[in-house]
Amino acid sequence: MQSKWAWRLSHFFQQLWVRVTLYAIGACVTAFAAFLLRTYVPEWIDQELGADAIESVLTILASSMLAVSTFSLGIMAAAIASAASSATPRAIQLLLEDKTSQKVIATFLGAFVFSLVGIVTLKMGMYGGAGRLLLFFVTLVVIALMFWNFIRWIDLLRVFGRFSDLLPRVEKATAEALEERLESPYLGCNPSIEPPPENATPIHAERPGYVLHMDLSAAQEAAEETGATVWIEVNPGSFAHRTKPLCYVACPNIEQERLKELTETLRGVFSVGDNRTFEQDPRFGLIVLCEIASRALSPAINDPGTAIDVLTRGARLLALWETRSEAEVNFPNIYLPPLDVGDMFEDFFRPIARDGAAMVEVQIWLQKILLGLARDDETTFGKAALRQSADALARAEAKLTLESEKQQIRALAAQIDEAARFVEAPTI
Repeated sequence: MQSKWAWRLSHFFQQLWVRVTLYAIGACVTAFAAFLLRTYVPEWIDQELGADAIESVLTILASSMLAVSTFSLGIMAAAIASAASSATPRAIQLLLEDKTSQKVIATFLGAFVFSLVGIVTLKMGMYGGAGRLLLFFVTLVVIALMFWNFIRWIDLLRVFGRFSDLLPRVEKATAEALEERLESPYLGCNPSIEPPPENATPIHAERPGYVLHMDLSAAQEAAEETGATVWIEVNPGSFAHRTKPLCYVACPNIEQERLKELTETLRGVFSVGDNRTFEQDPRFGLIVLCEIASRALSPAINDPGTAIDVLTRGARLLALWETRSEAEVNFPNIYLPPLDVGDMFEDFFRPIARDGAAMVEVQIWLQKILLGLARDDETTFGKAALRQSADALARAEAKLTLESEKQQIRALAAQIDEAARFVEAPTI
């Protein structure tokens, strides 16, 4: 996992205003570079290239980029609002972090700032003929970048914020988080199978919130210095509160003052925030997909097709579990709890089974996907699939009216029961 500062820095650069600011600074530097390099171009060019010609181009560029930037920000805001109302507010962070839209808007605003700086410096008479030539060539490059990003923006606007764009984004983000976790099931720590010893010291979060990141390298370094052993009780995405410890630490023969310092160091290992993120939290991705399906199954929308689409995407994501690697221990002084298959099945299937209980097509698809997962890997998915199948069948029995529809679902549930009855539920 990344260190705490590297993680914070990566999130800092994902913000739209940071990219826009960098483009604007680059535009200013480029404009003034033309002034600084003016002595390296022959002065006879002054007669060939007048200031008025460049000023006219920069004026057109400035006025058009201001309008295009305002229009683009309005379109982006409308798409995000539409996604929040039609899908789920938890998915809009993927739209806000979209690299293409950030690059496009940053390019438009950067071109606007570049044009303003160029016009001001021309009016101040800072350029000779050589400087105006360099400014002209840089302006051509800016125009080329503007047109290239404008084409990309038009192509993106066809789907930006729609279901056809949002669902693949959520699936991709969830798959990346799950694949990363499966490559290192315990994040380089020891498997936490047994509870910590009774004499271990609990460490609580300073305020309630979601665990967004854990700097395990810093925790290992602090544990090695003191000879301590750390039992982490949470995973990324877990909700931390003052009644549930973030971790326990045991260190024999340590002074009270040194233990207090170690406790503060380990508390700082955990980054706690107000909202969950997709990064390193595959359960959150499954929850967001499930929320989209639940919204589609609401009486106001009544779109079982979207719910079925979500079920198939969830099946693909859960099937990635088969790619998990053997646990490698890079932090021998730290123990971490596993990611449980049953919890992920409950996060994803239970709300869809509840909201689609009266829709036979949704119930059939749900049972078929559970059956496919159970048969694909009985050891991994058997017990979790059996539990969700039984719950979904009970809900369908209570909501469906036709006996023939109930018989279809019972037949599928019976096959799951046969495939998974005697299988023990595993963890990572």
